[in-house]
Amino acid sequence: MIIFVQNCAVLTMDNQCFSFKKVLRSFRFAFRGVGVLFREEHNAWVHLLATILVLAAGFIFRISLTEWALVAFAIGLVFAAEILNSALERVCDVVQPEQDKRIGDIKDLCAAGVLVCALAAAAIGLIIFLPKIF
Repeated sequence: MIIFVQNCAVLTMDNQCFSFKKVLRSFRFAFRGVGVLFREEHNAWVHLLATILVLAAGFIFRISLTEWALVAFAIGLVFAAEILNSALERVCDVVQPEQDKRIGDIKDLCAAGVLVCALAAAAIGLIIFLPKIF
């Protein structure tokens, strides 16, 4: 049974009327963010090239569904880390436009997070592809 409150069939947790229009708008913002990433962040192009090469290798070596799942997770993890790193770097630049050691440390830590994710993704790739190559 659906109870209509405020002319809404479903209320969100903050008592706002659920709207597919709002959901679609949020996707539009997210895709805009992906566009910003590839237009303005050079490291994203490196990740994209690695993604294309890994996907091609996956088709060439006919990796299993489980291996595809691991590859997809690794790719998603690296891109998510790069997006979060880029966003936090921009916040740091707004908060403190001048050079500041603390902001520099924050940016370095974020970059280290991306590096750790990329190394984990590379390890997954090696575990999957080295036995197929040799």
